[in-house]
Amino acid sequence: MSKYDELAARFGTPAYVYDLDVTARSRDQLFGLLPEGFAVYYALKANPHPEIARELRAGGCRAEISSTGELANALTAGFAPEDILYTGPGKTDGELDAAITAGVRLFSVESLTDLQHVGAAAERQDTVARCLLRVNTTQGSASTGIRMMGRPSQFGVDAETLPELMPLFKAVRGAKIVGAHFFTMSNAQDEDALLGEYEFVLQSAAQLRQETGLPLELLDIGGGFSSPYAVPGERTDYPKLRNGLEQLLDLYLPEWRSGEVELACESGRYLSGTCGTLLAGVVNVKESRGHRFVILDAGINVVGGLSGIGRLLPAAVGVEQIGDNPGQLVGPLCTPGDSLSKAAKLPELAAGDLLTVPNVGAYGVTASLISFLGRPAPTEVVVRGDEVISVSRLDYQRAYEVSP
Repeated sequence: MSKYDELAARFGTPAYVYDLDVTARSRDQLFGLLPEGFAVYYALKANPHPEIARELRAGGCRAEISSTGELANALTAGFAPEDILYTGPGKTDGELDAAITAGVRLFSVESLTDLQHVGAAAERQDTVARCLLRVNTTQGSASTGIRMMGRPSQFGVDAETLPELMPLFKAVRGAKIVGAHFFTMSNAQDEDALLGEYEFVLQSAAQLRQETGLPLELLDIGGGFSSPYAVPGERTDYPKLRNGLEQLLDLYLPEWRSGEVELACESGRYLSGTCGTLLAGVVNVKESRGHRFVILDAGINVVGGLSGIGRLLPAAVGVEQIGDNPGQLVGPLCTPGDSLSKAAKLPELAAGDLLTVPNVGAYGVTASLISFLGRPAPTEVVVRGDEVISVSRLDYQRAYEVSP
């Protein structure tokens, strides 16, 4: 009996299993790919589970959040408030008050009005917030991955407006501009494309500093690191990245070596993606007009992968059990959209068998339609090798503010 068979027998299915040893290896690999001294922010949107966040923090990561829920998870995981970066285009006054009360002082802002809201919240608590201007450049370098700059967007200050707006940014009370935040692309599998994008970011940052007086105490160059999602595979390696980044920094921001510019990047999927495996139970196998359907107890309610916004879920989820029998993998939901793979190659299966989906440590439970049709959320089992660390399940229920 395999480890996953034993866990499925103990805790049932569907279940996510997160291996902290894999999390640690992912973290150490990313730090090893970057020049010495780089800060790494873990984007909790990928997986806010406190045990995963705690493991990343223990190895030197900071936290990047965009809600009070993620703030609570980051604090539970032990992140110090000063190691938390609060981002996002829709920060409300209530969220800002909560974050500043908790001790968060670093914010990424998307506009002048966003900065004014942050400054006003800081003033209400007699403090000053340190702020990064998120910059939306006029173009980008790479053509692969998911593009995040160079077009109209709710994210970032349009770079061409900065010469006119910089005096206004610097005059906002309660907020101090300390640097810039770029996020250019996601899931870049091509190393040359990633380096080309980082060159564009560093060149843009240096040029904006010279032309507008943009402070650069801290420069967040974004992420873009690629890792497989819901299919077998390994994290992408970038053997030229460290040396390439050092050369680019020496060219555009040579003072980085003396520590005058603090450098940072961010990642979600690369840090947490490969630590997770989904355990799915076979509920039934049926034939319909020449097609075989393998019905699982896990569907898009469990492994939706942000499919609601058309991102990340692959055309076919790849299970680890491969065979010669074609079949369609479907979930338990009452909708034909609950399809995980239309042309899987599977072994002979029957009700009660177990299938495992690898590389779902990121964009799993909290990115899925967990409340759709009222099915219970999957169990989340955290292990370190063969040791079970914790077992939990998200609980959602209706809370009445006004009783019927």
